[in-house]
Amino acid sequence: MRRSQCKITGVVRQERLEWLSETPGYTKRFAYYVGKRCEKSTIKDVAKELMLDWKTVKNLEKEYLNAKLIKAGVIEPEIIGIDEVSIRKGHEYRIIVSDLLRKRPIWFGGIDRSKDSLDLFYQTLNSLQRKKIRLAVMDMWKAS
Repeated sequence: MRRSQCKITGVVRQERLEWLSETPGYTKRFAYYVGKRCEKSTIKDVAKELMLDWKTVKNLEKEYLNAKLIKAGVIEPEIIGIDEVSIRKGHEYRIIVSDLLRKRPIWFGGIDRSKDSLDLFYQTLNSLQRKKIRLAVMDMWKAS
C-alpha cells in the first residue's frame, strides 16, 4: 500500500484497497468465509478450526454481519413480532423484534423485558417508520 504525506498539513494518508478487510492482515473474502462459518458454528469452534485467535474471529464475524446489515437496507416494518430471549441463567432477558413480512430480526436490545426496554426500539425508528407499523404480535408476558 502506498502512503503519501500532505505538503500543507503534514498528515500521512494510506491508500485504501477495497478488497482488504477492516481487520488487519485479512481480506474481505476471508471475513465473509469466517462469517458464514460462524452462522453454523460457535466462534470458539471456528477459531479452533482455522487456528485463529477468538477475538480475530469475533472481529471478522462482526465485519460480516455489518456488511449483511448494509445489504439488508433500511428497515420499514409493517408487521412486527416482539419476544424476549433469555441470555443468561437467572432471568436475564433481552428483547428481539422481527419483521414478520420479511422474516428477519430487525432489533435486539434493551436491558430486560420491560416497557422501557421496548421503548428503546421505537426510539431507533423515525416517525415515518413508526407510522408504517400496523400490527405488532407478542406473547402474553406483561411488560413491567
